[in-house]
Amino acid sequence: MSLFVTFEGPEGSGKTTQSRRLHQRLIALGYDAVLTREPGGTPLGEAIREWLLVLANDGIVPESEALLHTAARAEHVASVIRPALARGAVVVCDRYADSTLAYQGGGRGLEESALRSLQDFATRGLWPDLTILIDVPVEVGLARRRESGEALTRLDREALEFHQRVRAWYWQAAQREPRRWHVVDGLAPVDEVARQVWDAVASRLPRVEHVR
Repeated sequence: MSLFVTFEGPEGSGKTTQSRRLHQRLIALGYDAVLTREPGGTPLGEAIREWLLVLANDGIVPESEALLHTAARAEHVASVIRPALARGAVVVCDRYADSTLAYQGGGRGLEESALRSLQDFATRGLWPDLTILIDVPVEVGLARRRESGEALTRLDREALEFHQRVRAWYWQAAQREPRRWHVVDGLAPVDEVARQVWDAVASRLPRVEHVR
């Protein structure tokens, strides 16, 4: 029995930190666990990631942006995610198809039904078993990004209203599919966030004989 867990959230929510912590805990407990990210996860995906996030590419139209993300995802699912799930692994992914719906749909205003059909085509209908939404107010997340010392990306420099639309989409999605989505307050201390993430994941984990 496999499990596919994704992390979503606004910029600066802490989902990357929490996806790594979850993966480390799974490995320590004896699970076959794979940590990956989007865009990325494959050589093609990482190349697309680098191109999408650099500030020099500000002029890209939303449709091209959505198609590039989805092309990276198609390769990622076929090369990394599906093979891992097929052998019974727990796959932990930092962003997935919901990010396209949130950013290019909610944020950019592209038609969600068209984007959803595109994701179904690219992934052959693969959606997560569990999606952890780590939520923070937009202003807090963007401040964290600025204070992190990391280079800012194209998305970091989007207008506040754009990020508010993205966050609103996430909330609406969590309300529509409460059995798949689990919302965690990203303002809580890091260890408390990790505890809540683990509580959400633990009950869905496949059993392994050598789990400690």
